[in-house]
Amino acid sequence: MPKRGTTPRDADGGGAHAGGAVIELRGATKRFRSSGGVHTAVRDLNLTVRAGEFVAVVGPTGCGKSTTLSLVSGLEPASQGRALVHGRPVDGIPDGVGYMFQNDAVLPWRTVLDNVAAGPRYRGASRREARERARGWVERVGLAGFEGYYPHQLSGGMRKRVALAQTLVNEPTVLLMDEPFSALDVQTRGLMQDELLRLWSGSGAAVVFVTHDLEEAIVLADRVVVMTAGPATIKGTFAVPLERPRDAEEVRLTGEFLDIYREVWDSLREEVQITRQRGAGHAA
Repeated sequence: MPKRGTTPRDADGGGAHAGGAVIELRGATKRFRSSGGVHTAVRDLNLTVRAGEFVAVVGPTGCGKSTTLSLVSGLEPASQGRALVHGRPVDGIPDGVGYMFQNDAVLPWRTVLDNVAAGPRYRGASRREARERARGWVERVGLAGFEGYYPHQLSGGMRKRVALAQTLVNEPTVLLMDEPFSALDVQTRGLMQDELLRLWSGSGAAVVFVTHDLEEAIVLADRVVVMTAGPATIKGTFAVPLERPRDAEEVRLTGEFLDIYREVWDSLREEVQITRQRGAGHAA
């Protein structure tokens, strides 16, 4: 079976902005000042994500995966190198970016409908227009009939559907997702993975999805990016040539899925072991 992995130099999946690139990291490094001096979270990141492409990012705990999303979203500026969205340097939160965090951002005092309508209202839509758009997305995520419910009345999976509708109602061209399903049970996570693929399909949005779950990364993505132990850089990328549309549960049972999993895990395992050894050394 031919190797799908690429070298870090090829981690952007090809050329520069010309090929329909939406997200670009060019030699991006992020350093933070701390009481112990200067901590380098990520270094020399080179990554390109094109319109309609789904890229998953995996790496050992604490390696800087979330920092990578912060550079793209404008929540953190690069200390060195460049981050670009739609060919423009990121110097604030770019237009068209949707961000779904590990902890959902639903407001407990608002109903499902009003939570989803908050984004369009913030962007200047009238109350009527915002609620109409929100109602459509509440239905699309499978919560029709729950528009008047409050978050405390919903299950964890239902809250995640609200959070997904909150993000997608603004029709982002860039979708950043930081372990959004990690708190869910296995069955609900599988359902949400299918839901995400269904709603993203055909949207043209460029997705960067951070996860600790290698199975989840392969199920969802067109490419899986492996990051090294911190300070992280991109070790390599692996194409996921599984046909779409995909069923999150069924695709895991295929031989091709297992082949890809073994190949990516061979690369990731080394970095996980390095992180564990460092942790053991600090504990000693």
